[in-house]
This record gives sequence, C-alpha cells and structure tokens, in this order.
Amino acid sequence: MKKTITMAHGNGGVLTSEIINDVILKTINGNTLENMTDATIVDDKYGFTTDSFVIYPHFFNGGDIGKLSVCGTVNDLVMGGCIPKYLSLSIILEEGYEIEKLQRIVESVKTTCNYSNVKVVTGDTKVVDKGHGSGIYINTSGIGEKIENLNLGRDNIRAGDAVIITGDIGDHGVSILCEREKLLDGQLSSDCMPLVKLIPLIKKYAKYIKIMRDPTRGGVATTLNEFVENSEISITIQEEKLPINEKVAGACEIFGLDPLYSANEGKGIIVIDGTVASEFIEEVKNINEFKNAAIIGEINKEEHGKVLYKSRFGGRRILGKLTHDMLPRIC
Repeated sequence: MKKTITMAHGNGGVLTSEIINDVILKTINGNTLENMTDATIVDDKYGFTTDSFVIYPHFFNGGDIGKLSVCGTVNDLVMGGCIPKYLSLSIILEEGYEIEKLQRIVESVKTTCNYSNVKVVTGDTKVVDKGHGSGIYINTSGIGEKIENLNLGRDNIRAGDAVIITGDIGDHGVSILCEREKLLDGQLSSDCMPLVKLIPLIKKYAKYIKIMRDPTRGGVATTLNEFVENSEISITIQEEKLPINEKVAGACEIFGLDPLYSANEGKGIIVIDGTVASEFIEEVKNINEFKNAAIIGEINKEEHGKVLYKSRFGGRRILGKLTHDMLPRIC
C-alpha cells in the first residue's frame, strides 16, 4: 500500500478500495459499514447516505456543482432501494468566491430538490482562506424511506439474471474532460440527473431486483466488478448491446479513453431476474429520460468473480477495476 495519497486514490477504483478496506474498515468496525453500499438501510425502514463534491469546473454543460450535489445523494438513495425525502447541505467556500456564482449554485440545488421531491432540512457553511478551497466544495447527506419488498445485495445475484443500464454509458466523465480542455465546442453534455422517475418501476418489480448501483467514479466496468468480486459468479457484457453516444465514443477514441470506465451521474445499473428482464426494460424505455436503456449482459459462472467483455467480432477480455486516475475531480 502506498504511503501517501495520490489522485488515483479518489477514482473509485483499486486504490480507493485499498483506502476503504485497509484504513477505514480496518479501524472502524461495523456490519452495516462493511456492506460497502452507497446507501445503508437503518432499522429496516430508512436509507441514509452521504457524499462530497469537489468537481471542477463548477459549471458545466448539463449542470453545475449544486445540481450534482443533489443528484449524487438522491441517486445513491434510489439505487439503495429508497424513496429520497430529506437532505443536508454543507458548503465550504474559499475567500474571494463570487456571491453571484454561489447564488446560481444554490438555485440549482433548489430546482433539483423540487424535481426530486426532497427537502433540504439542515446544513452548514464554512469559509477557508484564499488558496485552500478551490472556490467551493459541497457535502450532502440524505435520508429516505426503504421501498417495501425490496431486498438488495450481492448475495441475491444468480446465474441467469440480466444486467441493465438505464441509458448511454460514460457521458458525464467524458463531457467534463471536454469542458475543462475546451474541446469539441460544447457538443457533449453531462447526464447529471436524478433517478427518481425509476421509483414506480422499482416498486413494481421489487421482488425481482437483485442489486442496483449508479456507475459514477470508476464507471460501469468498476461497478460491475464490485457486484461479483470474490464470488462464484461472473458477468458477461456484449459490445453490440452497449448504449454509447457516438460523440462520446469518438471523444474516447481521440483521447485514448474507455467509456466503460467513464462516470455517469444520471444512470442506474440494475441486476434483475432474467425471467422479467424484457418486460422491465420495455417499461424503463417508455420513460423519456431512459429511452436508451438496454440489457447489456447476464450473470453466469464462466469465470468466478470476473467481468467479461465480448466484442462484436467474438473476442473476449476481462474487465478489471479502474487502476489509474483517468479523470480526476469529476464529481
């Protein structure tokens, strides 16, 4: 294990796991924490989660740090099987930050909360001296109500289950890169969006859904690895079934990136019983925001604990967790 923190420790991949497992979990013991879910269930009734946001630029095509701070926490609750209800909002400001920018960010928080039907009920502000805060950082925590008859967890996954993504892969990370570097003239947009419109379908199919996650840092490939690592099952995804925006794919080709490791901030990965996958995906696609949803693969036992990628030409390779810092500070 490295002796000092690097940017790669924040990418959601291998080094992030090392910090969590070898430092945090090793020191702070607790069954709930060790479940390693983005939102935890308390007393089998309530969901609770927290997240911090350090993205730059603070304003980007498709959103800003305020919208992102609500979406990130709301989506962790939804993918944790909960109906979001309440948020906290803590803001760390750097001396010299413009009040007008802060006002715009807070307006975005309000708009996104209204869309998600959640309320900000507590918060905090701090100011740090110039040169020590990158303008603004935000932390949000969220509380939600657990959806009945929904039991999520890796142990529920079985061979024959289907893997679903609710839309195009990698939009957020690639668009933020282009925004920073002033590339492609704003042609790409972040998918930053609350996932609350999925809640009625999650309720309807609750007994068939095995696990859910929003593929943020580390992207789809890293998230899928978290589902099967150290288990006797594997996941096979197929290239021709992956919904990837042509402009995102083109940008990835130019910059030598893989969209499967690029973050989303408005998509969900859902593993569901294969017997209902077709009808479930059709209902998901009937929601305009998720019209590009797709079944991208299945659970099997081909390679224990691995995620397998099958190309349209018949080749096969193993997808591991993200090991380097492809795009720092994207959320």
